[in-house]
Amino acid sequence: MSTLFERCQKVMPPVANRATQMGVIKGEGCYLTSEDGREILDFASGVAVCNIGHNHPKVVEAAVEQVKTLIHGGHNVVYYESYVKLAEKLVELTGGDTMVYFSNSGAEANEGAMKLAKYITKRQAIIAFKGSFHGRTIATTSITSSNSAYRKNYEGLLPSVYFLDYPNLFRTPYKREDNECPKQYFEQFDDMFKKLIDPYTVAAIIMEPIQGEGGYVVPPVEFVKYVREVCDKYGIMLIFDEVQTGFGRTGKMFAHEHFKVKPDIFTTAKAIASGFPLSAVIAKKEHMEKWISGAHGGTFGGNPVACAAALATIDVLEHGALENCTKMGEYFKEKLFELKEKHKSIGDVRGIGLMLAIELVDEENKPNTSLTKLLLKEALEKGLLLLSCGCDKNVIRFIAPTIVEKNDIDKAIKIIDTILKQEEK
Repeated sequence: MSTLFERCQKVMPPVANRATQMGVIKGEGCYLTSEDGREILDFASGVAVCNIGHNHPKVVEAAVEQVKTLIHGGHNVVYYESYVKLAEKLVELTGGDTMVYFSNSGAEANEGAMKLAKYITKRQAIIAFKGSFHGRTIATTSITSSNSAYRKNYEGLLPSVYFLDYPNLFRTPYKREDNECPKQYFEQFDDMFKKLIDPYTVAAIIMEPIQGEGGYVVPPVEFVKYVREVCDKYGIMLIFDEVQTGFGRTGKMFAHEHFKVKPDIFTTAKAIASGFPLSAVIAKKEHMEKWISGAHGGTFGGNPVACAAALATIDVLEHGALENCTKMGEYFKEKLFELKEKHKSIGDVRGIGLMLAIELVDEENKPNTSLTKLLLKEALEKGLLLLSCGCDKNVIRFIAPTIVEKNDIDKAIKIIDTILKQEEK
């Protein structure tokens, strides 16, 4: 009998190929059940979508109840309770001075955020960061720079896009004094404004408060605050892409809370509805009120079932999962540092909450992509699903659900330890 992967090859193009060849039939909590009956510890979480685990009972209940009453109303046509209630909740969570627009995917939300910034400022240029990932539409591909494969054969892309260096301090080419963020990361703004683009023609600077696909890179707090200062100085909109970092991934509802920096606009998707397609553009009310009817839209945004699932997801996060994320994140990170002491192939441990990573290196501290690929393969064989990231694909990211327990973390650590011991002989 053909596997799901084999059947897929006959009806879908190579672009549909993904990280594994594993077919699954069920998900519950931190575990997936493969089509051959194996229980797999899932520390990929559907790429940071299942932040409260697979098929959480509260989400299932909320979705089922909503399906019974209204599956689609069309937010361009009518209003319905789950849609309005979720928007009210998100405004409450983001300070009360915001407004919300719903879409379906992270790329859609990021494109909407750029449209809002251009519409309000009446400027055209966008500044993004090297190593970024913001989506796969033409516009969001234009501001993505973590892998040239995402851009190949799609040039020319959105015009007037410029890239700055994101401060990856483990890989920085610059000298660090007193463990501070090198001055070059700050000076690059003035250099760009002098040589490439006038700051008063820039609509927005878009950045991930913690880089995802680029390697789970946590920037220095002072750098994030400086970006805010630059935006304030020149009337530029600051957009945070919280598609991967939002909804509890870092122990806060949104990652920018760790930096105490508030964006003008931010986007969220992935974990917002625990697997139902939903995303949101959230921005200061003073800006949103100028985004008039007809300036943006979409058919499926704010689907009633997805909104109901999102409300249930937030409830779970607020009643224990966020706290558990912080607690288990500290435990997990401590265990990863212990692994680093044992294995020279681990060059760096980084992350916040349960958005954690190890960077694998060779004897010269260069990216060890081959070991990363091997570790992913052998971990899955031993019952642990992991994903890589980073521009050199040498970073293992750990995206454990916020409901994870110590025994699950210990199991993952043991598997990684075993593999690295074997490979370092």
